[in-house]
Order: sequence, then structure tokens, then C-alpha cells
Amino acid sequence: MDFDLSADQVDLQSAARELLSAECSIERVRGAAQTGGFDAALWEAMVDQGWTAIAVPEIQGGLGLGTVEIAVLLEQVGAHLAPVPLTQQLLGLTVLADSSWGAKLISGEVMTAAVRTPLTRNSDGSVSGRLEPVIYGARADVLVAPCADELVAVDLSAVERTPEPAMDQTRELAWITLEHAPAETVGDAAAVNRHLDRGALYHSAEMLGGAEAVMNLAVEYAKHREQFGRPIGSFQAVKHRCADMLVDVEGMRSAVYHAAWAIGADDPEASVAAATAKIWCSDAALRVAESALQVHGGIGFTWESDVHLYLKRAQLDQTAFGDARHHRERLAAMLTQQLESGGSVLT
Repeated sequence: MDFDLSADQVDLQSAARELLSAECSIERVRGAAQTGGFDAALWEAMVDQGWTAIAVPEIQGGLGLGTVEIAVLLEQVGAHLAPVPLTQQLLGLTVLADSSWGAKLISGEVMTAAVRTPLTRNSDGSVSGRLEPVIYGARADVLVAPCADELVAVDLSAVERTPEPAMDQTRELAWITLEHAPAETVGDAAAVNRHLDRGALYHSAEMLGGAEAVMNLAVEYAKHREQFGRPIGSFQAVKHRCADMLVDVEGMRSAVYHAAWAIGADDPEASVAAATAKIWCSDAALRVAESALQVHGGIGFTWESDVHLYLKRAQLDQTAFGDARHHRERLAAMLTQQLESGGSVLT
């Protein structure tokens, strides 16, 4: 069995890397971080390349590609710390592509926010609830969220929201409080489960890209930074730390692309794979960023170093759509159910 990306997927990866290298330099990221965490020109470039439409069926105006292609894009988004809501837009378009929102979401004219926190359905059909801090929640026009055994879409145009300060300044955050807000059902219980799986996977893919990028920063620094007349990368302690980072990154890659394949193929183990990816990536991304900081030494703790940007993004991504503890509990519940139904947790 061939586990490599296909030729078309490699071409997509190269094109994404090329666009982001040109349009999302670290200077652009730092500039966006100082002005609210959104780069409108980069967003427009992504929309022009069809990134928002990548997994939308062709009949609905999309490119008709799959979950693995989404993971390819989001890995590069994470690697370049792109200050745009592509992850949230793709999550929303999964269920809104054929709605009245679809065309405007594909064109980037409006934006969506997507969350794991469930809302409460009121007797009049409206929804209420205070959500966890929402990535790009102040900028979004529509919210996709679970509500009991349904997935709902909420028009946010009449909901007051303000951006909140966060450690990860490369993206916006906002609290959203809904009180009897009108909501449209856009999915059943199965759609809720797919939403949670995709949210876990998409943030894991971003963490993979960020972890590999910050590992590469550390390796390059170790090659050129000298102490006692020799590169610090020649010291055994630094070699071991860099080797551990590589093991973590490759483990993340395996978990992410297995989950992407499983979700795209509607594999029965898709939820197990998604939870496993979020568990591993949430822990490993932080370990890699912290190790990169240690390799950089004192300079790594400064604002001028880029390491802290990756560390802070990993800290936000590891909590989005459930942290490692949440997904360990979710995974344990799924495996327990399999055992109780006479199945096996071994494949």
C-alpha cells in the first residue's frame, strides 16, 4: 500500500507553499499580529486560488477534492502562521455549501466560525449559550455549532461581539454569548460527530505544519550558532533534542494523514483516528515548540525570535475543538463501547 501523497496532492502542496512563501512572510504575519490578526490581502489570494472551495462538490461551485487535500493546505497554513480563518471557513462549508450562505462563503465575502461547545435549544426553537473563545468569532458572519443531536447555523449579524486579547496574536479571538438567537438546523447527530472529527483533524493539521516549521528553525539555528568554537548542533544534548523533535513531527504526520484519509473515506474508525490525531498533535506540537525554544537558548525567549509565535499558536490549536484530555476521554468512551458491543480495539 502506498502511503505517500499522490502526484496531484504533491502539486497542491507545492502550490500552497509557493503562495504562502510569497504572500505570508514572517514580516507579514508580525504586521497582522499588530493590527488584529487578519491579513485581508492573503485571504483574497487564498480565495482566488480556490482554497475555500477545495472540498465543495463541483455541482455546488467547488473543486470537489477531499479531506486529504484539506490537510495538505492546512499543514502549510500552520507552517506559515497564516493569519486567516481558512480552517473555520472549511469547517463551515462542509455543511453550508448548499445553503444560502454557500456562494458567499466560497467567495470569501462572508466568513464562518465553527465551535465544539454545544448550544442549548429553547422551547421557541432558538438557541442560547456562552461559547468558548471563538477563533475569528468577532469577524464571522455565521456560526456553526452543535446543539444536542443537531448541527445548527446561527446568523451572527445581530450578535454583539468584540475581539479579545490573546497570547496568539496572529489570530483573532472573541467571546460569543447567544440569547434566544434564531438558528437553522444544518445537520443531524451524524453531522455533529463529523463536525467534531473534522474540527479535531483540521487543527491537528495546522499543528503539524507549525511543528515542522519551528523544528526546522531550531535545526538551522543549531547549525550556525557556535559555542566553544563549534556549532551547538554538534553537541550530543542538542542532537538528542532535535532527534526527539523529528520523532514527534513524523508521528504527527502519520496521525494527521491517517485521520484525513479515514474521514474522507467514511471509514468506521474515523472518529477514533481523529481523536488519536488530536491527542498526539496537541501534546507533540507543544513539546516541539518548547524544545525549539530551548535550542535557541536565551534569544528564543525574546520578542524578536519567531519561536514564540509558533509556541503560542500551538497553545491555542491544542485547545481548539477539545484538548488532549478531552480526546483521551472521547477515545476511551469509543473503545469501551466497541468492547461492550463485542468488537475489538485491535485492527
